[in-house]
Amino acid sequence: MKRWSIALLSFLLILASCAPEDTDDEQVVQENEDAEQQTSIVPSYKLNDESYRVILPYQTSEARGVITNQMGNRVDIDELEQGLMRHSKDIFDPEELYFQEGQYLNSNHIFGWIDANNPQLDEDELEDMEDEDKIKTYKNNPRILTHILEQNYLKRNEDNTVEIAGISIGIALKSVYRFQTDIGEPSHYEDIPMDEMLEKGNEVAQAILTEMRVESDESPDVPDVPIMIALYREEEHSSPVPGNFVAKTVVESGQSKINNWDTIKEENILFPSNEGKDKYPEDHEIISSFGTEIGEFFPNYVGVIGRGFYVNEELRKLTIEIPIEFYGKGEVIGFTQYTYGLIMDMFANNFDLEVRITSSEGLESLITREYGDEEPTVNILD
Repeated sequence: MKRWSIALLSFLLILASCAPEDTDDEQVVQENEDAEQQTSIVPSYKLNDESYRVILPYQTSEARGVITNQMGNRVDIDELEQGLMRHSKDIFDPEELYFQEGQYLNSNHIFGWIDANNPQLDEDELEDMEDEDKIKTYKNNPRILTHILEQNYLKRNEDNTVEIAGISIGIALKSVYRFQTDIGEPSHYEDIPMDEMLEKGNEVAQAILTEMRVESDESPDVPDVPIMIALYREEEHSSPVPGNFVAKTVVESGQSKINNWDTIKEENILFPSNEGKDKYPEDHEIISSFGTEIGEFFPNYVGVIGRGFYVNEELRKLTIEIPIEFYGKGEVIGFTQYTYGLIMDMFANNFDLEVRITSSEGLESLITREYGDEEPTVNILD
């Protein structure tokens, strides 16, 4: 894919910042699922200082595909996976360890825990109930647990072998329980209070930990390493923004009991929205003004969609999508140039920023700026 560079604005290629410092990849030896040794490759470079290196050939999860069956919202799936890795960095050092998808919990383990930790209603009894009684039964027995995600973190030994050094477990829990009394009937929605969700999350986490620490034919064969467990609160099914992690704990090797949880204060906020206006009025005003400025000069513009990621009520990343119809590459370049200027004038540089300019054909251009950078980087796609 070719990229157009606009010299006037000193546009930089994103890939330049990701160039490898050393092209000499390293070889390590690890055991596969059949306890046979195989030679693997560890790339000598990382995308940035905060990312994990990944051992190749890439090993997919033992529970591959389960997450897409269990979680219906793509933004929640992405945030659960990426957010769990983000929180893992506080425990498992990306400078020292390598990332690998979970290799110990398979689909049978996960579906078994989901069934064991959610109410199982008697279908025959439900058939004999009136509709109002069915609704009441479903509401009183919400299925809160959605998914269990495993990630592995590996260390390299002096003899060039790698072994597991830590495991992260993400537990996805509903904020809204959606159900139908019969196939084809309208959906009903029941809000799950935070305290009820946390109680269920704690219960599920302890049950999973206990089974991971026990050696038996039914339990997963998990090494005795530190395990980080994080609770994720999903957004409602149709939400354009994901939910967020709400709590995490670390259980050291040799331990099989959760003693306490650390509260996580994260939010993903949609702009423009009443929630964004009420919670973060200054950010709401800037984003609204940004959209107004664009609309004055480009008639095909229909609005901006913003997503702010907040930690402890502080904006850490702002992602903006600008959908617009274009009729030529010159229009794309002009629009991107104008947007670039607005970014320089209107947005502070104390958070990560990503602006995606799209059309019905897909992504047209991408403007990014990392925390602390004075000027954005621009890619115009052809």
